[in-house]
Amino acid sequence: MSTPDDSPTSREIVPVHGGERGENVIAAAILDFVSHIPASAEPVASHADDTSRRIASAAANKAALTAGSLALPPGPLGWFTVVPELVAIWRIQGQMVSDIAAAYGKTATLGREQMLWCLFRHTAAQAFRDVAVRVGDRLVFRTAATGVVQRLAGRIGLSVSKRALGKGISRWLPVVGAMGVGAYAYYDTQQVARTAIDLFGAVVHTDDGRAVSDAVPTR
Repeated sequence: MSTPDDSPTSREIVPVHGGERGENVIAAAILDFVSHIPASAEPVASHADDTSRRIASAAANKAALTAGSLALPPGPLGWFTVVPELVAIWRIQGQMVSDIAAAYGKTATLGREQMLWCLFRHTAAQAFRDVAVRVGDRLVFRTAATGVVQRLAGRIGLSVSKRALGKGISRWLPVVGAMGVGAYAYYDTQQVARTAIDLFGAVVHTDDGRAVSDAVPTR
């Protein structure tokens, strides 16, 4: 699989940098993160559900190890690892989402709105009212302008900041705190995977009324 850092085919989606517009650090990191959608080398799967669960399990284990390792520095030093930890986990999760979309044959439907939905819907569902709406049993994504994405990142940032505060406090409990951070990263990644599987396992609807699907693998 390709990684978001070394893939020459990652797609640039929204070239904005939150730090230049005064958003808080986490919101700025979110904006920078969704500036590129990581490419995937995952082929369309004949049994996409099974493949996606395998992808999710590997990503969750990697996220747990990464988060636990970054949470090891004790006391004040631990505070400096909170944002790097968040970004590192987002990269793992973002690649996972891209791979799951590819397994379902839905790579072309994965944009910044869908990436944000998969990564943060389970922690900041209300933040998405401007970009995702329920129409009956369908979820319809609105293609958002840059300003809307910035506001969305700000809302998500507030929610994530509350969690980050708890993570920062856990740094005062070396080893035990790191184990807790790692366990949460595992759980969080599994939640992201569940959202991605639900999204890409169905037809992805856009705001112009078109139902978008690259391929329809056997599930």
